[in-house]
Amino acid sequence: MMRPDGVLSTAAAAVCAYCCLVSPSKAELTAGSQVVFGENEDDSRPVKNVAIVGAGSAGASTAYYLRKFNDNDQHRLNITVYERESYVGGRSTTVDVYDDPFQPAELGASVFVQVNRNLVDAVKEFNLSIDGLESAAVDGNTPTLGIWNGREFVFTQAPGSRGWWDTAKLFWKYGLAPLRTIRLMKSTVGKFLKMYNEPYFPWSSLSDVAHEVGLTGVTSSTGEQFLTQNSVGELFANEIVQASTRVNYAQNLGLIHGLEAMVCMAAEGAMAVEGGNWQIFAHMLEASYANVMLNTQVNAIEKTSSCGMKLSYSANADKDEAQVQQEAIYDEVILAAPKQFSNINIDPKPNHVPDEIPYVQLHVTLLTSRHRLSPIAFNLPSDQNVPEVVLTTLPPGEQYGSSPNGVGSPGFFSISTLRPTMDMREGRHGKEFLYKIFSPETVNSTFLSFIFGLPLPQDDIEMGEDDVSWMYRKVWHSYPYEYPRVTFEEIELDEAGLWYTSGIESFISTMETSSLMGMNVAKLITKKWVR
Repeated sequence: MMRPDGVLSTAAAAVCAYCCLVSPSKAELTAGSQVVFGENEDDSRPVKNVAIVGAGSAGASTAYYLRKFNDNDQHRLNITVYERESYVGGRSTTVDVYDDPFQPAELGASVFVQVNRNLVDAVKEFNLSIDGLESAAVDGNTPTLGIWNGREFVFTQAPGSRGWWDTAKLFWKYGLAPLRTIRLMKSTVGKFLKMYNEPYFPWSSLSDVAHEVGLTGVTSSTGEQFLTQNSVGELFANEIVQASTRVNYAQNLGLIHGLEAMVCMAAEGAMAVEGGNWQIFAHMLEASYANVMLNTQVNAIEKTSSCGMKLSYSANADKDEAQVQQEAIYDEVILAAPKQFSNINIDPKPNHVPDEIPYVQLHVTLLTSRHRLSPIAFNLPSDQNVPEVVLTTLPPGEQYGSSPNGVGSPGFFSISTLRPTMDMREGRHGKEFLYKIFSPETVNSTFLSFIFGLPLPQDDIEMGEDDVSWMYRKVWHSYPYEYPRVTFEEIELDEAGLWYTSGIESFISTMETSSLMGMNVAKLITKKWVR
């Protein structure tokens, strides 16, 4: 899931969409470039050829666990991963602030948490350095976090606070609601963790396993309904829990299902990999000995007359030139990306065709400025500092559908001061601040002028470099709208050997759950091979 880098210690759980490269270096590759992480020597073992479409969390994890679950190296695996982008990591990716490779900033999936078993284990196995997500430490007088409803801050954390649960203010204002939410979250997460182990793992149906571990009662209700059913007060739900669902999923509590609402509150042990979480997936691919084809578009998947699948692909870097299409036959093909965004023709139609579901279109803006957020813009006295992280919720009486995208009167989902920066470009050398903004629409100069307390422009021209020295914009299909539901997409789309990982995103959309689905698919495939 995607979230502001400094929020996790306060607000959320396993991440969220989604530029760096693969493995040891961070250089862009040209169209059709192939990264060969390893090769298998010829021997007499039976060969299994596997194609994985997508090099994000699900794709990298599928490759990694296929290699791990190949019991006693029973089969000789040839794994090829196709990725249409020029980098590994999917929605987990970084950009270089000021175009300086020594100043990376997470653009997509920013954090994971202690209960994310696959990611935490991978960090240990690959000896990756962890960023503990300390406060941006603008100064000692700035609140760590504030929740803004478009009119006022309904909650703030004192400077240096590390999490929701470490402040007596919560219990003073909301009574037993925080304690009940903690217990409810832990109970819900406990049910989810059963999915990693026998007798539930591996599961051939996400719908069935969700029912078996007791989570369909959570996914069938909205977050609002689920909290009410469990005696969590409306004030705490609307001000605290909803702020977390908005920053993590850009969705309000009255629409998002209860399971995802609980995921948002499981923030204990929030962490990130120093230099970018994408490194987890690059190392997974390296450990899988996969051949990774970057800048390569898969165009079609076709069931062969015998057994297996034929995959057609082409290099796609230069859209103006005619594409040379190539073909390869595989025993198994894993579609590790949402079908609706893949532009892949599957012929004939598989036995199970994934539904096209609505995804959030999230605007992420990274920028640097010498200006601090203006207290006047947030109805604060001029001598008070705006919190380092500003989350939002709806004011009393404002309905969820008051705006088409649900953002309501605040106008944005979050603004985070990630860290102080130093612009070392020629002629600058000034101290600035790095900001990340989540919004439903493009952040314009009028909005930026307002939050920085600058004169409003007469027209919507770009900000001058004296006010905004660097900016990077990205629009993600970041995660589905997590509406209540009790059934989920099939995992095995066709018995000929076509598999699908993205059905889990309507259940829980995080780096960890995509990895879990990749692990699950890998186990199902290797079990099939030894029947």
